[in-house]
Amino acid sequence: MRRAVLDLASPRPVWAIPDATVEAVRQAFGRGWEIVSVAAPALSDGDGAAGSGEAVQAAHGAEVYAGWGVPPAVMAAGSGVLRWVHTAAAGVGASITPALRATGARLTNSAGVHAEPIADWVLTAIGFWLRGFPAALRAQAEQRWAKDEFTNGSVPVRELAGTRVGIVGLGGIGRAVARRCAALGMEVAAVRRHPTRARPAGVGWVGGPGKLTTLARRSDVLVLAAPQTADTKGLVSAAILTALPRGAYVINVARGGLLDEDALRRALDDGQVGGCALDVFAREPLAHGHPFWRHPRVLVFPHVSAVSARFWARETALLVDNIARYRSGRRLRNLVNLELGY
Repeated sequence: MRRAVLDLASPRPVWAIPDATVEAVRQAFGRGWEIVSVAAPALSDGDGAAGSGEAVQAAHGAEVYAGWGVPPAVMAAGSGVLRWVHTAAAGVGASITPALRATGARLTNSAGVHAEPIADWVLTAIGFWLRGFPAALRAQAEQRWAKDEFTNGSVPVRELAGTRVGIVGLGGIGRAVARRCAALGMEVAAVRRHPTRARPAGVGWVGGPGKLTTLARRSDVLVLAAPQTADTKGLVSAAILTALPRGAYVINVARGGLLDEDALRRALDDGQVGGCALDVFAREPLAHGHPFWRHPRVLVFPHVSAVSARFWARETALLVDNIARYRSGRRLRNLVNLELGY
């Protein structure tokens, strides 16, 4: 019997694999396959890739593995046999290890699965800042009727239509953000690794990574939606933040390592950046006492922008489709380039 391992029993209910998905996977593989669903909890935070003893044991002799990240111990256990490994996370930084490379197994991820809810979060964050919600929340906490502040210009408020949104990265998340922003009349531009490819719907201008300063200069809102790789770590530096129009907003749903957080704090303190919405941080959880917790220009979310009741419907569809592709020898969807890191 050929074996596939599902190591997706997250202790967080929204990410825990449902019985219906296990059965759908079993049906997709069909006869001749043993499907092992690991009961031990699997870390689903960030890029995952912790690995339980039960998962490692199940990986011995397995041909296919799906988990929250790909633990090195699992790869070592399946060395010489594993042919395809899948992560239910979008990020793959913790999964691309020497142990993975040594097996020669193909790696797929779930980037597109998370795009829609994350893009919803980004759009909500844009409205939160542009329409003055932080000022309203502060006034409510003080039981203060702040009509004068909203009508005398003290609180900066603007319409979404005509706002210039710059997107760093045009993968599934970046494209989903662009569609939403364009539909509401925002002017969308972006940078990505391959700028000569056809522009996605809603994007008016696309530049390469070397044009990030140009993008910053023309962005009222800068959205980070690129994977973290050796090339993108620290990409949004103090120089990029200084290039933004004064009072611009920064939204990060990529990884904390893309953004110089110390430079961001200084830019927030002096008003160069008017506000930011951060779902990811260089170190998670965000440390108790960190300046971002109480900063009036920072919206802190605990890396949950992808949360959605529809996740498992999308993830199951991706798994079933890729199982059919794997069995027929066709190219897998969401195949990760190990050299590029996404």
